[in-house]
Amino acid sequence: MKLGYETLDLYPRHTFTISRQEETGEVFRNVLVRLEHDGLTGWGEAAPDIYYGENWLTVGAALETFRPLLEREKDPWGAENLMMELDRCLSGNWSAKAAVDMALYDLQGKLCGRPVYEMLGLDPDAAPLSSFTIGIDRLEVVAEKLREAAACPMLKIKLGGPEDLEIMEAVHRANPEAVVRVDANTGWTPHLALEMTEKLVDYNVEFVEQPLPEGDRDGMRWLKARSWLPLIADESCRRLEDVPRAAGLFDGINIKLAKSGGIRHALKMIHTARALGMKVMLGCMIESSIGITAAAQISPLVDYADLDGAALLADDPFRGMEFASGRLSLPSSPGLGVEPRAG
Repeated sequence: MKLGYETLDLYPRHTFTISRQEETGEVFRNVLVRLEHDGLTGWGEAAPDIYYGENWLTVGAALETFRPLLEREKDPWGAENLMMELDRCLSGNWSAKAAVDMALYDLQGKLCGRPVYEMLGLDPDAAPLSSFTIGIDRLEVVAEKLREAAACPMLKIKLGGPEDLEIMEAVHRANPEAVVRVDANTGWTPHLALEMTEKLVDYNVEFVEQPLPEGDRDGMRWLKARSWLPLIADESCRRLEDVPRAAGLFDGINIKLAKSGGIRHALKMIHTARALGMKVMLGCMIESSIGITAAAQISPLVDYADLDGAALLADDPFRGMEFASGRLSLPSSPGLGVEPRAG
């Protein structure tokens, strides 16, 4: 196989802001990965996050480390052993590994003429509805975003700032029937989080995601025993070994390919969470249709989806899964089913 890659700058329609300021921006620099074999191209996308110790430069360095291992492989069918070898040769760098993993699955599907979800024995019609994300912003901008999302029956609202309740009032006025999911991105203290969960019950909130900093295990244990709403781990659950640690502190986990290392790692996390009686959410970063469509391939296995990363873009350079008012329509073409947009 032959490896190629390049940077991929993505521009959200609105400046994307959460309570953790390192993920705020008007442009997100991802890395597009190509694996070529037998006249076919497998696509992958790295969506690095500095919170997890990655950026586009570390992704490039990791891919150069992986290059000899990838290019000595004759075909993508030894992907499980190959991905384990990448883990052994370089720790961390999970978004880089996720991109390679996506490209391997894409090649496998194209070689056998099947979509990835079909290779995994999954029914695409079983994918749950996805939420649409409203980032932290001035109230007038939040109102504009809510107008744009008026057709979405499920909203994910980023909180963790001084105007949290004002934002929730705006959401409720704009779309009182919407199911709401709240993501504090580590922005609260235990007592504030408890107070907020009690108040959020009145706003049709389904659950709260990552209310406390990831290292505050005692605070999470205290909060879970008292919370008025279910709690979902995001920053506190990155990879497989974190799933058992989240049990007892959270009611469920949010899996993202970019932080877990790809589809095969995400599948292991899903099954482990199920064995522990936890709910599973499938989330995303700001990504093009490559990364979003890759995650959507396994969405029939989860309870909740938040796969709107490409729908938030001003201009998605790839075509893949369709996002229409929260409904996920996976492509039926082989592999991931993604292709560059014309022009």
